[in-house]
Amino acid sequence: MKLVILMFLEEDTPIVERVLDEHQLVAYSEISVEGHGMGTAGWYGKVAPYQSRMLMVFLGADKAGELLAAVSTCTGCKDPNHPIHAWQIDVDKVATSGLPSPDANA
Repeated sequence: MKLVILMFLEEDTPIVERVLDEHQLVAYSEISVEGHGMGTAGWYGKVAPYQSRMLMVFLGADKAGELLAAVSTCTGCKDPNHPIHAWQIDVDKVATSGLPSPDANA
């Protein structure tokens, strides 16, 4: 099992929704986040916070690979300096409340 995390500007939500729809991904979690960063050349203070989204989805390895490939080909982001980012993380263990851990009898 894989965990894929997407991070993107709120303005790019329609692009992300299209990718999810094209890959039949209907179960995921999404939260609003506020991104912060330092200034750029000629401006040494902090920049205004970015209104971003973070989306998390658990997938099989093949589907996770499809999603990362789809993100890498996305175009049309509102701010090319802030593309859609995707990370794939291996999930080693899972537990569910009220059920014994898979390792409980080991």
